[in-house]
Amino acid sequence: MNEEIIAKGKLFELVQVRQDDGRVFEVARRAPGVRLIIADKTKQKVLLTKEYRQELAEWDYRLPGGKVFDSLDDYETHRKSGDDITEAAKNQAINEAQQEAGVEIAELELYKKSVLGATVEWDLYVFEATKWQLSVHGQELEVGEKIEADNWVSFDEARQMILDGQMQEERIGLVLLQWLAAQQGVN
Repeated sequence: MNEEIIAKGKLFELVQVRQDDGRVFEVARRAPGVRLIIADKTKQKVLLTKEYRQELAEWDYRLPGGKVFDSLDDYETHRKSGDDITEAAKNQAINEAQQEAGVEIAELELYKKSVLGATVEWDLYVFEATKWQLSVHGQELEVGEKIEADNWVSFDEARQMILDGQMQEERIGLVLLQWLAAQQGVN
């Protein structure tokens, strides 16, 4: 397969992909993102941030996270390097935990990679923080971010919030539901 970029912005590019058999299809590509599951398993609570989202024009509950790369150019450079994207995502997850949630991560594991689809490429790497502590510095938000980070909810409350639509990033809501079910031994 070979690719030709036919349109490009800062965050998205439109790519025509020619397969070996001559067929051509289009892919909208965005650099990947990260999300973090930060939980106190002893208390059965998970941290959800409450973030004002411009695209929704309202507040939304979310897992902390952000972009792995600030631009498509940075993402393309990384893709060409041959380096493992999971390592880059892991490093950015650690940064996002501090920035958005005020949490210092000592250890984390990749829980799941959420793939959007065949014609829209925007992978989200969801990590579980396995060893962490609250930062003495608190959040370090970027300009324009409106994020409240002290929303520790029970596993049952989180499940209900997802089902009630209070968590509107639905594909991450599904990933969190799967994680919650695994923690509570539900199939």
